Amino acid sequence: MPPRLFVQPSFKAFSGSSYAHNPLAALSANPCKTSVRAGSLETRERRRHDPFLTAQSRQRKAANLSRQQALVQEREASVGDPVHSEPTPFIQELKSAQPSPDAKLNHFLNAEGLEQALEYSKNLTSPIENQDRDTVDPQLEKEAAERHLKEHQNAQEAINRIINLNNGNNKDRLRVNVQKCIETFGRHNTESFLPPKPAAVAHESATAHPEKTPRVGQDTGSPEVQAAILTAKIANLSRHLQSTKKDMHNKRNLRILVHKRQKLLRYLRKKERGGPRWQNLIETLGLSDAAWKGEISM
Repeated sequence: MPPRLFVQPSFKAFSGSSYAHNPLAALSANPCKTSVRAGSLETRERRRHDPFLTAQSRQRKAANLSRQQALVQEREASVGDPVHSEPTPFIQELKSAQPSPDAKLNHFLNAEGLEQALEYSKNLTSPIENQDRDTVDPQLEKEAAERHLKEHQNAQEAINRIINLNNGNNKDRLRVNVQKCIETFGRHNTESFLPPKPAAVAHESATAHPEKTPRVGQDTGSPEVQAAILTAKIANLSRHLQSTKKDMHNKRNLRILVHKRQKLLRYLRKKERGGPRWQNLIETLGLSDAAWKGEISM
């Protein structure tokens, strides 16, 4: 009787299943996991259970952080800080919690108008003097005058507390700082002591421009005034972010203000050709080259 030979049928290869015992066929059926991308779930699970891979990841992260800190320090040493200004007298006055004695009062008041209003109210509320002096009691008149003076002093003390900037909020201080920037850098004041920018060489065929209309009122739209106002807002936000590290909304607002100030400073430098206005703005605000030069990364 001839021996029986068991041969695997060939149609199994077309059915989608494989019974091959060849090592190469098994390798092709189960591909290696090294082709999986580094951020996949399987790779993260394998790294989480492998102490060697975890240590390597921590070392790479520490090296990246140290390199970033070194780059930031090199940039600050070469060009300065793009956000914070040097402590000039103007910047210290903006950042100080206690306003100066000559600073404006709150609620859009000034010292002269307040004094006039208090004097008018004192005269308006003073007791009426009796014209018939024969029937007047001097003691009652004296007591009424003392009572009126005491009430006026109490009212004056209450008004001084209300209009004091120390009792106002952060918005009131920012408004006063904005007005201070307008008065310091506005061209309605700086044109009296700053010389004009260097004039360009005019060609014979150049068009003759008409004279500018004289300014009326305060200057609030010039680039130096806007840059100073943005500097006051940046100082306010940076002081707020020192105590609240996780305020991502205001971090984004700070980044927007810094880049907006950078555009204004570049425009002013190009327009003024590095003239007296540019030098006065940079020296008064204590800004470094990092505030306008290069790319600002925060």
